[in-house]
Amino acid sequence: MATFLPFISTVFIALSAICVAAGWYLVAKRKIEQHKKMMYWAAVLAVIFFITYLAKTIFIGSTSFGGPEHMATFYRVFLIFHITLATVAAVLGITTLVTGYKNKLATHVRLGPLTSIIWFGSASSGIMVYLLLYVIYPPGETTNLFRAIF
Repeated sequence: MATFLPFISTVFIALSAICVAAGWYLVAKRKIEQHKKMMYWAAVLAVIFFITYLAKTIFIGSTSFGGPEHMATFYRVFLIFHITLATVAAVLGITTLVTGYKNKLATHVRLGPLTSIIWFGSASSGIMVYLLLYVIYPPGETTNLFRAIF
């Protein structure tokens, strides 16, 4: 279970990023209703990701880096970069969705491309964090969130 939930959450965030890319393509083709549906599913998949991530963190704990010590600093810097991107992406994502649904299109059109780029950076760095924690190197110990990061 300790490795299954991270795999599932990673799949959901990857699917969310694919939906964002498809939504971006659809809006460029002026298929606005399809764009709205795709972005809705991107948001739903992101929420499912967040729920599975939180469930694992709360009920099981966080996995510390199990790779070689000479890679630990690189991993921690990369992880902090990912956490920062993910936080910004979440705030921008919610803001962009709300402006779209409220038809505040000037703001939505301005935020959309920036939000999408940050979302892709967050999703791809999250996938890399998963690979570093569970695939490339053996998982480290399961501990609390702050010990796992530092």
